Amino acid sequence: MLTKLAYSLLSPAGARGRLTILTLHRVLPQADDIFPGEVDAARFREILGWLNDWAHVMPLDEAAERLARGSLPARACVLTFDDGYEDNVSVALPILQEFRMPATFFIATGFLGQGRMWNDRIIEAIRHAPAGALDLSTVTGDERSRFQIGDASSRRQAIDALLGVIKYRVPDERVQCVAAIETLCGGAHDQALMMGDAGIRQLRAAGMQIGAHTVNHPILATLDAAGMRREIGDSKDYLEAVLREPVRLFAYPNGKPGQDYNADSVAQVKDLGFLAAVSTVWGAARQGDSMFELPRFTPWDTSRFRYRSRIVENLIRH
Repeated sequence: MLTKLAYSLLSPAGARGRLTILTLHRVLPQADDIFPGEVDAARFREILGWLNDWAHVMPLDEAAERLARGSLPARACVLTFDDGYEDNVSVALPILQEFRMPATFFIATGFLGQGRMWNDRIIEAIRHAPAGALDLSTVTGDERSRFQIGDASSRRQAIDALLGVIKYRVPDERVQCVAAIETLCGGAHDQALMMGDAGIRQLRAAGMQIGAHTVNHPILATLDAAGMRREIGDSKDYLEAVLREPVRLFAYPNGKPGQDYNADSVAQVKDLGFLAAVSTVWGAARQGDSMFELPRFTPWDTSRFRYRSRIVENLIRH
């Protein structure tokens, strides 16, 4: 009751309303010892139970329109998923339906039905690499890419370091680096992690919303105007062809303004006819904030007390 009262005071109905948008990626069937903070099915069900007690969970398009009009309900909250993982359909969707909660799924269309995104290829390569010394400095050009791997913690450290080094490479160079890393780690692993067109249709048929997330998940700020427009516009066109309806929502890959996307990116999103777009800047949106840079955040906390505290802190932040 105390959480609901604090939430209502900080996120009231009407013109003073605040919009909390939560970011997720995967919902694993079981916990992963390398990524213990990643949400699994049991934890996702627990989180939705908390939100059911505290928040008014609503579709993103309705929330954005009501934010602009100053007519949000109290404790307005939106759930979003990035990238297009298959477990969003097989694991997350049934739990969302159990709680009768909507969510928005932002899809990087270039990876649909193709197995894995570049970062997941690195994760699986390091996960399956033989224990011992692993020197990837000749691939990355970074002397810090020398690792001693064995347990889950050391593999996680190597993964985090490699993702940080490779993330801002242009897409073609990034793909080449990933392939070389797979070779040095013992070969590629072909487990399919991404949904296909049927998964997108299934989510939409269940009442979920679908948004664009570029084709290849590039850092938009590294692209020229033509490349940026292709990435944003082609993902929108593909999803509209799959769904046979307009796609009006967009998420910037990685999502940090000035670093991952820029003013040109925002202008392209507006020009392509989107209703709203989300970043990864923490905070909760107010009336008057740009509909094309709505903040989002991820409370990683595992206890009910810390999770609700994080939501309250995020409301105070902005």
